[in-house]
Amino acid sequence: MADTLPSEFDVIVIGTGLPESIIAAACSRSGRRVLHVDSRSYYGGNWASFSFSGLLSWLKEHQENSDIENDSPVWQDQILENEEAIALSRKDKTIQHVEVFCYASQDLHEDVEEAGALQKNHALVTSANSTEAADSSFLPMEDESLSTMNCEMLTEQTPSSDPENVLEVNGAEVTGEKENHCDDKTCVPSTSAEDMSENVPIAEDTTEQPKKNRITYSQIIKEGRRFNIDLVSKLLYSRGLLIDLLIKSNVSRYAEFKNITRILAFREGRVEQVPCSRADVFNSKQLTMVEKRMLMKFLTFCMEYEKYPDEYKGYEDITFYEYLKTQKLTPNLQYIVLHSIAMTSETASSTIDGLKATRNFLHCLGRYGNTPFLFPLYGQGELPQCFCRMCAVFGGIYCLRHSVQCLVVDKESRKCKAIIDQFGQRIISEHFLVEDSYFSENMCSRVQYRQISRAVLITDRSVLKTDSDQQISILTVPAEEPGTFAVRVIELCSSTMTCMKGTYLVHLTCTSSKTAREDLEPVVQKLFIPYTEMEIENEQVEKPRILWALYFNMRDSSDISRSCYKDLPSNVYVCSGPDCGLGNDNAVKQFMSQELPLLMLRSVVK
Repeated sequence: MADTLPSEFDVIVIGTGLPESIIAAACSRSGRRVLHVDSRSYYGGNWASFSFSGLLSWLKEHQENSDIENDSPVWQDQILENEEAIALSRKDKTIQHVEVFCYASQDLHEDVEEAGALQKNHALVTSANSTEAADSSFLPMEDESLSTMNCEMLTEQTPSSDPENVLEVNGAEVTGEKENHCDDKTCVPSTSAEDMSENVPIAEDTTEQPKKNRITYSQIIKEGRRFNIDLVSKLLYSRGLLIDLLIKSNVSRYAEFKNITRILAFREGRVEQVPCSRADVFNSKQLTMVEKRMLMKFLTFCMEYEKYPDEYKGYEDITFYEYLKTQKLTPNLQYIVLHSIAMTSETASSTIDGLKATRNFLHCLGRYGNTPFLFPLYGQGELPQCFCRMCAVFGGIYCLRHSVQCLVVDKESRKCKAIIDQFGQRIISEHFLVEDSYFSENMCSRVQYRQISRAVLITDRSVLKTDSDQQISILTVPAEEPGTFAVRVIELCSSTMTCMKGTYLVHLTCTSSKTAREDLEPVVQKLFIPYTEMEIENEQVEKPRILWALYFNMRDSSDISRSCYKDLPSNVYVCSGPDCGLGNDNAVKQFMSQELPLLMLRSVVK
């Protein structure tokens, strides 16, 4: 209960996104008293991952347009004459333009047992308000606002062996279940639902046998706990800032990772695999022998381009695309380097930025696998939870479903001195970290936000079929029209523990120019087709079939100067939500650049 909260902390963190969780872990590990609160009922904010029914519940929450009103604010009576209050928003307005499509059929005689099922209506654009209340068993089991983690218990679960500077990266062949995963995470309770759900398809096989490869919406609902759907789609560079932080802080022991198995390209209406390593280049049948030599020579130069300034000094003012044209590269090689290695577009990057991106790609090759990227098992949402777990082990207190009404500011010093929570309790602290979405519209009136267009698809097969059905792929589809942006596609298989067997989870991401559906649907139509009954029997269908689709826009609050926030106290530090980039460097840079005392921020990496 709220009355059990101490009245004073060293640091109060509002929001459980990745940047906030990293900083909270650093402060807790350095011996500071940390209170970490979130008005949401789950960890991660816009970095979270959900089961399928959990995602439906999240959609319903974000479709409610009216803000929460409090007719008699309890905090107003607690503001003294020499103080003023900065009211915080009680509604998350970072998600817009939500559209849901259900293409998979649902037999009328089948009972959908799990809550959150959409009504049967083939290819229907569905408002999340029409969904039933989703199952909340993926949330913490306590009903109380205060969810203080038992540090003694967590310490006992921590491996006793000395930490190693390696990550646990599973091979591509790993498909087994991780039975005690739920017991080892901060917000997923132990449950046997996954084991029980394995028996559900067996019972249905007798009725579904005549129709081959049929996946119904009822199956998706019943197997919903096998899905871990990320709100933001990212990968980890194997030598990136986050990997280094995970290893040095020993937080990596709380997570497992898989290597991205292939990098794809989309050319002339076809998806093809791009060679990454030296062995891949020389074994590739897509490149001529001359092209192979050209490519290896150019990539060798990119690894140490700073040693040869004469090779690029005259080209700093042009785009990387124009620079590639001046090199001895064929159009085929230019396309591969630009879109699949540097992962940029014709107009987005300068020559220097393109060379840096290419070098970073090459530098990350070979550390954990044949590509530069890793993906966390059970989704991106595991990463904030790992740092929250570390914070709790060192004494941090966690309160989900616990909103903060306002920040209390001293008029004379212009510093924040306390918060007042939903129960009217005043909690004093020296430092405050607030996730951007908690600020009111008035405080953000000078802020110019960008938007991210996101799509999540559940499909029945991979965009590029191979002998193995456990491929994890990344694909960049270039922009075709001026004013639009390249679309990043990440396809996850069931061995990543993010979808049920026989399906793939596909994430599409780009910088917004319109609504998410308007930005991403042209790419979806190039790569996929809607799932229909007639096509189930057609074995000649080459494109993957879409079973279910979600489009939404997410606010990008990265790279915003604190001066843009109106009357921000000097001891209140702002953390942004996810950016549109592929990696997580922006989140780690926020941890490294915040103006908190150095001891707090640096202790986590000692």
